[in-house]
Amino acid sequence: MKLKNKIVWITGASSGIGKSLAIQLSSQNTKLILSSRNESALNDVKELCAYKSNIEVLPLDLENYESLPEKVVEALRLFGDIDILINNGGISQRSLAVETSIAVDERLMTVNYLGTVALTKALLPYFISKKRGHFVVTTSIVGKIGTPLRSSYAAAKHALHGFFDSLRAEIHDYNIKVTLVCPGFVTTNVSKNALTGDGSAQEVMDKATANGIHPDRFATLMIKAIEGKKEEVYIAGAKEKLGVYAKRFYPKLLSKMLRKLSVT
Repeated sequence: MKLKNKIVWITGASSGIGKSLAIQLSSQNTKLILSSRNESALNDVKELCAYKSNIEVLPLDLENYESLPEKVVEALRLFGDIDILINNGGISQRSLAVETSIAVDERLMTVNYLGTVALTKALLPYFISKKRGHFVVTTSIVGKIGTPLRSSYAAAKHALHGFFDSLRAEIHDYNIKVTLVCPGFVTTNVSKNALTGDGSAQEVMDKATANGIHPDRFATLMIKAIEGKKEEVYIAGAKEKLGVYAKRFYPKLLSKMLRKLSVT
C-alpha cells in the first residue's frame, strides 16, 4: 500500500497493461486520472475499479501532442496535484522495413516518442516547482534490442530510453524519479492493433504475444518497480531477458540469433 493516497495519471489506461494498472492501483486507494483516446472504454475501466469517487477520466490523443500542455492543466485541476505520471500509451508495428511507408515511421515516432515526451515536458515544470515527482515509462525489451518486423517501433522505444536516461540525470537534484519499464511479450491487443507497412492494423495476435505474461501479473510487478523507484526493470520471459544481456556481453551472438527469427 505504498502508493495509497498518491495521485497517479495513467495514459493508455483503456486496455491491456494500463487497464490492469488502474484496477490494481485503485485497490490501494490511490487517486487516479485515466487517459486514452477512447472515453467510453475509460469509463468501463473506471467501473471495474475500487473507490470510484477517487477516479477521473481525461481523454487525450498522444498523436495530437500540441494539445497536451492543456491536458496537463486539466489534469492538475482534477485533484490539485499529481505525484506520478505513467506514460503507458502507444502503438506497435509488424512489417519489414523495406515494406514500411515513411508515414508509418512518422506515426510511430509521433505517438510513442513525441507524444510521451510532450506530455512529460508539459508536466515537468510542475514537478520541478514542488521538488518531487515520478515519471514512469512503459518502453519495451525492443527498446533495448531491435528485432525483425519492428524497426519503427524499436526506433521509437530506443528514443524513449535516450530521452529519459538524459532527463533522469538532469532532474536528480529536484528529487524527481524516472522509471523505465521494459515489457517482453504481454497478452494484450498490442499485436492486433500493430501497424503494418501501409498503416493498417495487423488484426491478428502474434503467437508469442498470446503466450506472454498476463497483464494482471505484469501490472503487479510493474507496481512493485514503481514503489521501489527502480531506474530500469525488465518484466519479461527468460528468452527476452537473455536477449538484453546477450546484447550487452555477446552482441555478435545476439545478431546471429536475431537473423534466425521468422520475418514472414
